[in-house]
Amino acid sequence: MVYDSVLNGLKLNFNHIMSEEKFHTFKNQPILECKNLTVEYSSKPAFKALNFQIPENKVVALIGPSGCGKSTLLRCFNRMNDTIKAANVTGNVFFKGNDIYQKNLDPTNIRFKIGMVFQKPNPFPKSIFDNVAFGPKINKLNLNIEELVEHSLKRADLWDEVKDRLKDNALELSGGQQQRLCIARALAVNPEVILMDEPASALDPISTQKIEDLIKILSENVTIVIVTHNMQQAARVSNYAACMMSDENRIGELVEYGTNEQIFGNPLDKRTEDYVTGRIG
Repeated sequence: MVYDSVLNGLKLNFNHIMSEEKFHTFKNQPILECKNLTVEYSSKPAFKALNFQIPENKVVALIGPSGCGKSTLLRCFNRMNDTIKAANVTGNVFFKGNDIYQKNLDPTNIRFKIGMVFQKPNPFPKSIFDNVAFGPKINKLNLNIEELVEHSLKRADLWDEVKDRLKDNALELSGGQQQRLCIARALAVNPEVILMDEPASALDPISTQKIEDLIKILSENVTIVIVTHNMQQAARVSNYAACMMSDENRIGELVEYGTNEQIFGNPLDKRTEDYVTGRIG
């Protein structure tokens, strides 16, 4: 069963704590927080009045069936929904206590601090070097670009594979290498958060393993929020997981948010249990 393989992959002791609650909150200020967040597409809600916290330097997985609002929520964290004309966002999203939806705030500045890696690798049709150097150059960072490119590629576990071909077109790389290049490009501007929307869904198992290993290493210094439909992957890489579902009107809602151990070992909501065990979704 899917559930058994998830639990076997965790190798953790799942002792149920009676004081656990369905919606985890944090004592310290979260690095990201949304309050009463609602997103509508052409006046149809994707989700309503959602409250959610992301702790610093942890991996949080967003799980749930297709169409429940996971990717929409992810895009709220760096205002990517601004690029969708039909989208209307109300409520608040706070980054380190500051509302990123203030009218006088340039979303471009937010995206340097909160980077994003998409489902399909999207390197620019430029050299490998220029892909990584792009952000620091347009942001006019007063740094040694060559050293920064090398450091970013090393952080993305790609340097040894491309150090002798930095002038080659990035589109010549394999799919897995392209995705790690996109991660290096995001890292080059020193973000504090990286959002990942199914970053390994289009990759082979070996490339997927490299991405998962990279997520674990990066989370020592960077907060990562990942959307994934792969329950084994979510169980392997996350510290916390949030399960979203759609109601009968196809409006998304957060049904449970807890530690990795709780969500995959002893979920408190029947809908979460049904989803992680493969009975629904």
